[in-house]
Amino acid sequence: MPKEGQTRTRRHPSEIKRRKKDPNAPKRSLSAYMFFANAQRDSVRSDNPDVTFGQVGKILGERWKALSESEKIPYEQKAAEDKKRYEAEKAAYNASKVAGTA
Repeated sequence: MPKEGQTRTRRHPSEIKRRKKDPNAPKRSLSAYMFFANAQRDSVRSDNPDVTFGQVGKILGERWKALSESEKIPYEQKAAEDKKRYEAEKAAYNASKVAGTA
């Protein structure tokens, strides 16, 4: 409970300022599912030409859930490699940011 005399006030959306994202920042790493989805999306669309964007996502999710652990391994390895790439790029980016401000 808030203390007596204290109330929360909401800010108007025009008062909230978001920081601009640095266009030079490294791109985030993809998950194993995203590597799978990128590889399978074209086959889902060719098998089901009349499905909507949301339905494609549902089909991809069902296919991902149907995969066994051994079938997911290649995608998990790609995700691990991409995570290493992102961490290395992020470290270099942060180092250059610190060096630029010093």
